[in-house]
Amino acid sequence: MLRDVPRVLSIAGSDPSGGAGVQADLKSIAALGGYGMAAITALTVQNTQGVQAVHVPPASFLGQQLDAISDDITIDAVKIGMLGDAAVIGVVRDWLEKVRPAVVVLDPVMVATSGDRLLQESAEAALRELLPLADLITPNLAELAILVGEPQAREWHDALGQGQRLSAATGATVLVKGGHLDGGACPDALVNAAGLLAQEVVEVSGDRIPTRNSHGTGCSLSSAMATAQARLGDWEAALRQVKPWLVGALQASDQLEVGEGNGPINHFHHMQQVPAAGEFAETLRRASEPDLAAIYGLDFIRDLAAGTLAEEQFAYYLAQDAIYLNGYSRVLARASALAPTEAAQLFWAKSAQQCLEVESELHRTWLSTRTVDSVLGPVTKSYVDHLLAASASGSYAVLVAAVLPCFWLYAEVGQTLHAEFLAAGAPAAHPYADWLRAYADEDFAQATRDAIALADDAGRSASADERAAMLVAFRQSCRFEVEFFDAPRIHS
Repeated sequence: MLRDVPRVLSIAGSDPSGGAGVQADLKSIAALGGYGMAAITALTVQNTQGVQAVHVPPASFLGQQLDAISDDITIDAVKIGMLGDAAVIGVVRDWLEKVRPAVVVLDPVMVATSGDRLLQESAEAALRELLPLADLITPNLAELAILVGEPQAREWHDALGQGQRLSAATGATVLVKGGHLDGGACPDALVNAAGLLAQEVVEVSGDRIPTRNSHGTGCSLSSAMATAQARLGDWEAALRQVKPWLVGALQASDQLEVGEGNGPINHFHHMQQVPAAGEFAETLRRASEPDLAAIYGLDFIRDLAAGTLAEEQFAYYLAQDAIYLNGYSRVLARASALAPTEAAQLFWAKSAQQCLEVESELHRTWLSTRTVDSVLGPVTKSYVDHLLAASASGSYAVLVAAVLPCFWLYAEVGQTLHAEFLAAGAPAAHPYADWLRAYADEDFAQATRDAIALADDAGRSASADERAAMLVAFRQSCRFEVEFFDAPRIHS
């Protein structure tokens, strides 16, 4: 009976470094949607650089573990890995004959990727007797050669031939793996000589992943296959699901930074780590700190706060702000169109409208009564072009991150300068008092809080790659904010 959450038992050795053995099996089972259990056959002393020692506990104790599990829990699939010696193999064989699990995957752990021998040579005969009880056998090329009594295959067609001979001798399906072949290709194939597959050889092609981190790949593959088969009931379908997952685990292995040798794969690469509420917004806030500090250090800001800013610089700033707001309103309208919820759509649409209202007010109160250079400035153009590029990306999350600094940094700067204005006694003669009051307005502060919350929501819903792109867009906009405040000085 197929199950959405299959109960999968790993019978294997322990790897204290976590990359192989039952540790890798349990990660793989969980990653493929199963519930993992483990009966320990052997304890190893190993890390990413190799195996130093192996201790095999009494076989009778393993038998107690197996009986305790199967007496209480229905087992949907079994993965068998490192067995250690003939006594252990005998216990496992007796238990399999008694319990008869529906799916049995046997990974004949004899030789590690590092070349270390993991099965006593005296136990090979006992292992051969166990093979016919398996539904799927998953040897690496060195192990496949040992099991058929031939030299290790150097070419893919030779490996397939060995797989066919092993399948014919055992009655099991054999997963022939191309990971140890030379060259850029890395195919895998299911081979069954008894006609249990749609065709005798079902090959799934693939490319070799350039990484030194392949520790536990065989363990992970076999336990993933057991889990997928218990869910899907078809070996080909299982392999076509497992192989892309394993490729991704190899590609993402560098993220783990575990060990100095042959490191482990990243079993949970496909599972997004969703930030807690407010966590991504905090990441953005920290990213903005250097730019806020730079803004507070600008002559334009210090002179504006003191009321000593030359009027021509303030007029240029407002003229560029009016041009900017015209473009910004179009970008906010695009954010409204892309927004995933009605509330977000309404917020960005209202913000776009308010931009046009502020632009109109600037023209009425300042720009229409003064001679102002209203030519599009280079910083304004670059900033708007950046926002339009974010708008054209098609990513709502990236666009929201790009537009956020115009809310957030303006609000931060405006509140700080307004507080200084009040601390100075709110002098009536301050020429820029109206501007300082406008940006300390509570409605604008609330809009900023809403924009931050929407950006945080977008970041939580985004993929890891998209969050990285959000951070890049946000930081670029923060830098443009610094340049925008400094542009009047450069222009004058």
